[in-house]
Amino acid sequence: MHAALPLQAERLFIGFEPVTSSLVCAVLGIATHGLRIHGWEIETRKRSILKSSTIDEWEQKLPTSHLPEMVFGENSLVLKHVKSGTKIHFNAFDALRGWKQEALPPVEVPAAAKWKFRSKPSEQVILDYDYTFTTPYCGSETIEIDKDENGEVHEENCNLKWEDCQEKIDLVALASKEPILFYDEVVLYEDELADNGVSLLTVKVRVMPSSWFLLLRFWLRVDGVLIRLRDTRMHCVFGGTANPIILRETCWRESTFQALTAQGYPFDSAAYSDPTIISQKLPIVLHKTQKLTVSA
Repeated sequence: MHAALPLQAERLFIGFEPVTSSLVCAVLGIATHGLRIHGWEIETRKRSILKSSTIDEWEQKLPTSHLPEMVFGENSLVLKHVKSGTKIHFNAFDALRGWKQEALPPVEVPAAAKWKFRSKPSEQVILDYDYTFTTPYCGSETIEIDKDENGEVHEENCNLKWEDCQEKIDLVALASKEPILFYDEVVLYEDELADNGVSLLTVKVRVMPSSWFLLLRFWLRVDGVLIRLRDTRMHCVFGGTANPIILRETCWRESTFQALTAQGYPFDSAAYSDPTIISQKLPIVLHKTQKLTVSA
């Protein structure tokens, strides 16, 4: 029973559509989707993939000459505590900055598949960077400063005071049949690894009358070589105290195909298309829980 709880929690994100109620929330502007509830503004933005001119700018800023095939640079999820100005948000640029800083060694590609990474038939394939775009990213943090004389709101990047804790997100409570006021999924970037697997970063948010909950997930499958899953969950219960408390759980899982087949699991990559199903088969390589008290 207990082993199934994480999988059950993952399924909370399947099959829900955004629903709003005028009794508890107000719909935001046309350009975004979201709501205001219990002192929080929660919104998602979705746009098309980056244009070539913007790609050039990103490559200079990061700096890098490699980006995922599909970067949704204007997509975002923003959760803002209005009274304190505390803003937790998720975007592709900061996630890729995390990839660049972590700079993992490149995952070995089977010799038979290396040719797929060539842009020209005569080109030699040299994978001297982490082509999987694995990132340790768990969100961005800013504080809104008071408006200036022109009425403009200014923001400054900050490191909020997350503290290690023993509390855990109550997955049982989240599995209850509570009305869904808002749900959305935002893709930040995706790459098919030259038809050799998938690298995908998404964030999903779910708002109920009692709380909000989100899942940031990096999902990687290098066919025949490696599976990697990096999840960050956050949960905030409304009410109770003047200063909201956010729980954040980070869980990284990883395994080679060789290790999975040694345990009796199939080698065929088609068996590992859904990270929700495979997650419990992957050993945990990092797990921590932290909490943040949002101060007004």
